[in-house]
Amino acid sequence: MGLDKISKETFEFSIKNLNNTFSLLPPYSKNNQVTTVTLKRSLTPETHLPLVTLKPCNPETISPMKYLITGSSGQLAKEFISHFKQSGMDYIAPAEDVLDITDSDIVERVFGEYKPDVIINCAAYNAVDAAEQDSTVAFRVNSDAVAILAAAARKHGARIVHYGSDYVFDGKTDHPNHEDSPTNPLNAYGRSKLAGEEAVIESGADFLHFRLSWVYGNGNQNFFHKLMQWSDNNEVLKVVWDQISVPTYTEDIVAYTLAALEKGLTGVYHLTNSGYATRYEMARYFFKCLGKDITIIPVNSDMFPSPVTRPFFSVMSNKKLTKALGSPIPTWENAVKRFVKQL
Repeated sequence: MGLDKISKETFEFSIKNLNNTFSLLPPYSKNNQVTTVTLKRSLTPETHLPLVTLKPCNPETISPMKYLITGSSGQLAKEFISHFKQSGMDYIAPAEDVLDITDSDIVERVFGEYKPDVIINCAAYNAVDAAEQDSTVAFRVNSDAVAILAAAARKHGARIVHYGSDYVFDGKTDHPNHEDSPTNPLNAYGRSKLAGEEAVIESGADFLHFRLSWVYGNGNQNFFHKLMQWSDNNEVLKVVWDQISVPTYTEDIVAYTLAALEKGLTGVYHLTNSGYATRYEMARYFFKCLGKDITIIPVNSDMFPSPVTRPFFSVMSNKKLTKALGSPIPTWENAVKRFVKQL
């Protein structure tokens, strides 16, 4: 079923959570007929299965692996660095001005000197609006650099872990996307991320590729940080309701990445927290956990002019990964609670 957005100056909005159902009322239409879209909510993960938790490792039992982390200033890389430091693991995370991943000579030198067993590529160009205006940098970082890293990994017999995005999907579906769902990015950023995952898959390297969505952690490049900033001087916030995906916590990304490496998994997986939400729901729950009295008004994305078309429903199913690991991934609500506790 395809969904086509229609223009309306005013609209009625309603979200109902009844029997795990998620109902959206206009402004969406199919074949010019205004329609209610009903999407099945993901059920809570099986409680009898053990969760993967992120705890410092015992130095005496650490696998003697050497890790190279790229994108060291980003929130995901910082989560890996924090865990690796606590666990006494052998890693390097060069600053971006030291390891320019777009320069094959520099990458080759670092590989030759450090000889990593695993490359965790946390580097990414995530300025979605800017990429639409000038996609050159986005493709250089999200695609060309990935090809360079993957080629070096193959040459040196290392594994490469790369992270993609839900923006490779167009959001015009009535069910969560699976790993083999058709890709059709709507914007330059999404196209650059798709080119990056194709580069790592086609490289011949030993790889793990995880698609992520709505990532947040200890950093200032995420939705929750923006909400905090906006709420400093405003008691009423307008937040879009017509973007739906899965908020995903860096702590869980690190935990499940390491579990997948330990399990020896290869290939493409969706690594997200469980369930899904609109930006509006996400904001309401965040402030509820904070105990902060902020009024959140749901609005159409058209209220915030942007050169970028974003997918409506880019939710990804994490069932393949949870089955492979024999462990469910915590719900996004559980993850937000844990995130708020450590703020």
